[in-house]
Amino acid sequence: MRLWTLVTLAVGAALALWLLSKYGIDRIVTLVVMAGWAIPAVAVFHIPQIVCSGSAWRLVTVEGERKQTRRTYYLLRWIREGVNNLLPVAQFGGVVVGTRLLARGGVALPKAIAGGTVDTTLEFVTQIIFTLMGLGLLVLDTGAGDIGTYAVAGIVTTGALAAGLLAAQWLGLAKVIEWAIAKLGKSWGWTGATEGLHQAILALYRSPRRIVGGLLFHFSAWVLGAFEIYISLRALGHEVDLATSLIIEALGQILRSAGFAVPGALGVQEGGYSLAGGLFGLPPEVGIAVSLIKRLRDVVLGLPALAAWHWLEGRPGPGLPAEPALEARTGTFEE
Repeated sequence: MRLWTLVTLAVGAALALWLLSKYGIDRIVTLVVMAGWAIPAVAVFHIPQIVCSGSAWRLVTVEGERKQTRRTYYLLRWIREGVNNLLPVAQFGGVVVGTRLLARGGVALPKAIAGGTVDTTLEFVTQIIFTLMGLGLLVLDTGAGDIGTYAVAGIVTTGALAAGLLAAQWLGLAKVIEWAIAKLGKSWGWTGATEGLHQAILALYRSPRRIVGGLLFHFSAWVLGAFEIYISLRALGHEVDLATSLIIEALGQILRSAGFAVPGALGVQEGGYSLAGGLFGLPPEVGIAVSLIKRLRDVVLGLPALAAWHWLEGRPGPGLPAEPALEARTGTFEE
């Protein structure tokens, strides 16, 4: 895994450097500096997305007697994104960290893993729906153009991953996870049995209220991302509407997800936004600048998130506050 991470990181870095050199690093840096006020604005506007995503995660996690607060899930979602965006891990590393922290907080390990697995799957599914919506708007506005092929390829790749993940969960992926945790339990600090994980995952999929609620929360988070593009392009001096911003975000994100194996989607994200912006006559360096604004947002939000993770790991005991009173209010989801 270390070798694979190093290889993909090197490929991503090479792609990023090629894009910067091809379209002029001085020009791109000048654009980012010119739009400097957009960085804190985009960071602030990203917080509602974290809240929506954290709410989806909480909704699909059956906790048992010890209930975590809503704020706990917002905190852990923030940490998840910090790990994925700033550390050399694939895009599932943050889910592993969040699951570990939930388990340390008193949530039974099978339930913590089941919630994280289903939450990640729903996020994939809603991204595909969001991208299809963006493509529909694109066809109505300008026609698919050359990027249609790339966007469809991204949808097919991500859709195949989502379908494969769903199929694997139904067919017994959890049994493999149980075996892996049995091997890694001591080194990761996870204690207790993981029996029943497969049944816990299937039980979540049989709860329509949880699944529909999780889908709605995640879809809302994707839509909110369009406002980040709107803010960034306005700061760069380009008059765009929200529909255009939504299309660019949808296509940029699906192309980014196609490079899920590259840590932080380095280079892939820059290429994705460059291609998506080109549909509307935006120069490639503008798309790259938008991507860099997002990366600077990741730094602004991610560094404190990593510090929070370090602090939680260093706390004795469960590490996360619980809210037992929530049990009565969430009991209706247990069926």
